[in-house]
Amino acid sequence: MLDASVAAKWMLPPKGELLRDEALRVLDGYGSGEINLVVPDIFWAECGNIVWKAVWQRRLDRAVAEVELESLMRRNIPTVPSGKLLLAAVSIAFDYGRSVYDCLYVALASQAKKELITADERLANALAARFPVKWLGAF
Repeated sequence: MLDASVAAKWMLPPKGELLRDEALRVLDGYGSGEINLVVPDIFWAECGNIVWKAVWQRRLDRAVAEVELESLMRRNIPTVPSGKLLLAAVSIAFDYGRSVYDCLYVALASQAKKELITADERLANALAARFPVKWLGAF
């Protein structure tokens, strides 16, 4: 599984986008069936916000942003309602000082017994010792 920080690397222009090759390997692995992905439903809102922000910052054209988002949505990544993860996510957030948004992904990874791949190095550093969280740079 992955968080929106990895998907951002798929959608944003490659110039200046660190870890893009690693993110594309995850995408290729999903496409070939080697990697199974599942995300909490907040993933989709975060991806929408990523492309909106890129357009607002003039990093991405609006039409391209919409195409990228539609392309991501067509991948039909299985999605879990955040409500099913919320209590566990809040507990993790309280215990480790991370946002509930990030902890929804961590809670899902823990419950699914799958590894969370994130491009957020601080998140990986903070939680990898206790949860199945892996930094994209180590992928």
